[in-house]
Amino acid sequence: MKKKWGISLLIILLLMGGAGTTILLQNSFNMVQQAVEIDSPQGKLTGILTLPQKYNGKVGLVLFIHGDGPIDATHNDGYKPLWERLAALGYASLSLDKRGIGGSEGSWLDQSMDDRVEEARQALAWARKQPAINANRIGVWGASQAGWVIPKLAGKEPLAFSILVSPAINWLTQGEYNTRSAMAKEGHSLNEIEQQVNEDNRIKALLKTGSSYEQYVSVAGQKEAMSRERWKFVSLNYTSDATKDIANFDSPVLLMLGDHDINVDVKETEAVYREHVSPSELLRVKVLPNTEHSMLSTSTADSQARALLISLFAPRNITSKGYMEEIADFLQSISPTK
Repeated sequence: MKKKWGISLLIILLLMGGAGTTILLQNSFNMVQQAVEIDSPQGKLTGILTLPQKYNGKVGLVLFIHGDGPIDATHNDGYKPLWERLAALGYASLSLDKRGIGGSEGSWLDQSMDDRVEEARQALAWARKQPAINANRIGVWGASQAGWVIPKLAGKEPLAFSILVSPAINWLTQGEYNTRSAMAKEGHSLNEIEQQVNEDNRIKALLKTGSSYEQYVSVAGQKEAMSRERWKFVSLNYTSDATKDIANFDSPVLLMLGDHDINVDVKETEAVYREHVSPSELLRVKVLPNTEHSMLSTSTADSQARALLISLFAPRNITSKGYMEEIADFLQSISPTK
């Protein structure tokens, strides 16, 4: 019996050792990462500049602009497969920790969308001074909430291209769409959904009248209320609407959407972009099938175990098939790799 247990333990250890080696190999990326610090009037910003391991002359650059939440420069390593693909195409990637995350000073919850635009401009100014970067080949990638940042940025900075992933158009209508879609997916009745929408409308009314946090809590209830810091953030940004700013684009735009996005009404987003990006030849739209807000397949997004296993053993396959390929093809069409 002891001998059998010893053999079983040895097999487990060997399997674990093999798995560990596989994980290390799969999560080693063909690129060079450099920690960066950018000084700004609002405090220090920290992040990562990723470069190709080998390149001749100067390279292009993609500035990453995050979505909502406390996101670090790598987005918990989620950006790395795309950084590697960009490096193979001759592009560096620059991504910063959100304020209050990592070494970046301040708090992202104190920022308006205009504050985030200014932060992106500071990052672009820094990037243009770097000896490895071709200042004429600098563009941006942004997800979700970045959809209110990048169109504004396009009106202030010369962008070589813009890649927008799952951007919303209007903060308030997006919120209602998300409520309805998420509750429907969870199996709630139409009556329950309408009750929640009505509750949300009461909160919207408080925002529009500039109500205090205490007034908000008295309506929402202590148990359901967001934090004071989040209430301030929402109060700063709930009027966000990208419609007019989308007309600022004057360079190629790739709009990437998932057909199963319950956060953003992708049909509305696509329609507004098609109406306001001019000339229309600047816009390229890709809707990925069976894909949700984060560019994960629905089968991966709905299974934490599946997502974990893929991220460990095949991180380059964590996003939906066609996502990175579309970005690569888009960039190749703008500036082919020699």
